[in-house]
Amino acid sequence: MAVIFLIFFILLGLNPIDRSVWIVEVIPVVAVYLLLISTYKSFRFSNLSYTLMSLWLFWHTIGGHYTFANVPFDFITELFHFERNHFDRIGHIVVGFYAYPMVEFLVRKHYTNKIIASFFGLFFIMSIAASYEIIEWAYAVIEGGNTGIEFLGSQGDIWDAQKDMLADTVGAIIALGLFWFIDLKKEKNNDTH
Repeated sequence: MAVIFLIFFILLGLNPIDRSVWIVEVIPVVAVYLLLISTYKSFRFSNLSYTLMSLWLFWHTIGGHYTFANVPFDFITELFHFERNHFDRIGHIVVGFYAYPMVEFLVRKHYTNKIIASFFGLFFIMSIAASYEIIEWAYAVIEGGNTGIEFLGSQGDIWDAQKDMLADTVGAIIALGLFWFIDLKKEKNNDTH
């Protein structure tokens, strides 16, 4: 998966719509990718965790290539009669999926129990969401111009930052629900053996 993503990343980095936006959008992608590569030998997540984490890597790379507001996503916009391109909003839901590997890490390392790990996973995502919205705002103010507006990606929605943070939180809740579903299924299978 790491090699496939690297090829995908290089291809989408060859000729992005706006190189300045692409650079600021892929910084977190590169950071997460390098972190996962560098920690693979010391802590190997489950295949499901890597799959959930890779969804964001691919999604965000596409958003960086086109700029999130301009990803060709018209079929969804038209299908649901949306007034804006929601590619970025789905990307925020996918960010929330990182709650799953966070809980998995805390539980497998025996740092805490599953309940506290779940709350930590949820609050971790919520803090990342808030931090990212602050970074977007600060960059848009400092950079100004079209690059700042494209990076901010609000598409004229005054509540964009709040909706993005909610989407991150919803994604985390979905991921935590998946964690608990799989965990209960494992426990049930262990009880029958």
